[in-house]
Amino acid sequence: MLRRRWAAAAVTVVVVGALLTPTGPAHADVVPLDQLTMTTTQVAFGLQRPTAIAGIDNGRLLITEKPGTIRVYDPASGLASTPVLDISARVDVSGNERGLLGVAVAADFGNTQTVYVAYTALPDGTLTLSRVRLGDAASEQVILTQPHSQFGNHNGGQVAFGSDGYLYWSLGDGGSANDPLASGQSLATLLGKIVRLDVSRSCDGRNYCVPEDNPFVGQAGARAEIWTYGLRNPWRFSFDPAGGSLWIADVGQGTTEEVNHLAANQGGANLGWSCREGLAVFNADRCVAGATYVDPVHTTRTSFDGCAVIGGYVYRGSQFASLAAGTYVHTDYCSAAVWAVRQKADGTHESARIAELDTVQPTSLGVDSNGELYLVNDLPGQLHKLSFARVVKCTVSYTTQTWGTGFLANVTVTNTSTAPINGWTLGWTYPGPQKVGSAWNATVTQNGAAVTARNANWNGTIAPGASVTFGFLGTPGGTQPPPTTFTLNGGTCS
Repeated sequence: MLRRRWAAAAVTVVVVGALLTPTGPAHADVVPLDQLTMTTTQVAFGLQRPTAIAGIDNGRLLITEKPGTIRVYDPASGLASTPVLDISARVDVSGNERGLLGVAVAADFGNTQTVYVAYTALPDGTLTLSRVRLGDAASEQVILTQPHSQFGNHNGGQVAFGSDGYLYWSLGDGGSANDPLASGQSLATLLGKIVRLDVSRSCDGRNYCVPEDNPFVGQAGARAEIWTYGLRNPWRFSFDPAGGSLWIADVGQGTTEEVNHLAANQGGANLGWSCREGLAVFNADRCVAGATYVDPVHTTRTSFDGCAVIGGYVYRGSQFASLAAGTYVHTDYCSAAVWAVRQKADGTHESARIAELDTVQPTSLGVDSNGELYLVNDLPGQLHKLSFARVVKCTVSYTTQTWGTGFLANVTVTNTSTAPINGWTLGWTYPGPQKVGSAWNATVTQNGAAVTARNANWNGTIAPGASVTFGFLGTPGGTQPPPTTFTLNGGTCS
């Protein structure tokens, strides 16, 4: 087990939130987080340690494999057996964390088949960002490199285009534990950073230009490519298509996995490592009095909730929009638990643990061209499609008594969640010959054995812990089998 020395010196720092304007929050009509869950459906297998996903046309996906290959998944035909790119002769795969780590699709991909890839290069693990055409490994142009030979871990590796058209690339702090290279807070190195590049042009003999509005342009001793710093191992980040805000998942040292959320164009943010891990001071010697650190919007406990956060995406697809539009989801490499995070209209965030995935060692999430979510897992190398579902937290009491030649039923619905239910529809199926007649406190209809009860115009809201009761008359009398399952707004009650 890694051990660390906690510094005793007192340090005063200034902490701020993500400074977000309410751009691209969750839709107001999505279900509360405590009623949301997620499931997986395996759609492909046989991948060689998959590391990243990028959507292309017609719902197809590019999937990177750690040894240095990219394969295509087509929902209509499945996973192609032959890679569309093989740069394995250039990729250093020594250790568990090195390899081909990320891929982003160029804006002109439809015409050029160009992608941008991040990998650790032979012979010494140099972090490498390149441009290359699928099917033509010889076309590779190296964009930017960062030496990384001392340790084999903390390579970062995410590559993505922002809404501004610039390319962003994440790099870890240089490896080992406790940030021995002191990279996180140093602006003199690209380690422990996310960089922002204009790859549409070349400047000063380089295959990129530095955008003029990068936060450290012209600052003595600082690398102008840096966009965000204070990171340990930002394995995965993503942009919200609605508004362009940046979500960063940073793998923790020993206590805290964290998710950070930055507004679009919020360059220069210091996320704290290795002065801080999460919200706590990690190494006081790395802190600067009066410095401003941006707080994470969500944290989980390393070794309690997993071991390494796997950053995800804000859901902007259409299939589950009524459930999860605007919801950021992420998982963990060890626990495969799923957390959902939402930015509220006031700029603050709410979060909940919503699922335990039926898979092991998830390594990356991705979205297709329709905004639907996928996930790959390390071993045994599978691709899964992710689906949202509603879980309704409620109980139903159904009682009957004889009433003339029929029966009188009383039904009580209790909301056991922490959020109000605004408008309710209760459904059940009779296993016997029961027929519903007149009702009160609800509109009750029947189609065959299926019965639906909808709220009256005055009792549609059920507060947390509160109940609503309605009743009806039915036939025939005598002992009849009761319903076994009730659904409320599409979810099953207990």
